[in-house]
Amino acid sequence: MASRISNPFTFLQQVRAEGAKVTWPSRRETMISTVMVLVFAVLAMLFFFAADQVMAFMVELILGIGR
Repeated sequence: MASRISNPFTFLQQVRAEGAKVTWPSRRETMISTVMVLVFAVLAMLFFFAADQVMAFMVELILGIGR
């Protein structure tokens, strides 16, 4: 369990010390991760759009309603 912090100044010193220990990604790693996220978001969008269109067509075909 963490010890109690007696004042805000000590807390800010500890936060700064912990922030210095963090290994930050490089600009290249950040760009690659960003592009990957965007590509997968577009792929998910296309998949769900196609699934929605197929389901709408099936409902229209079966029930004769829609569109």
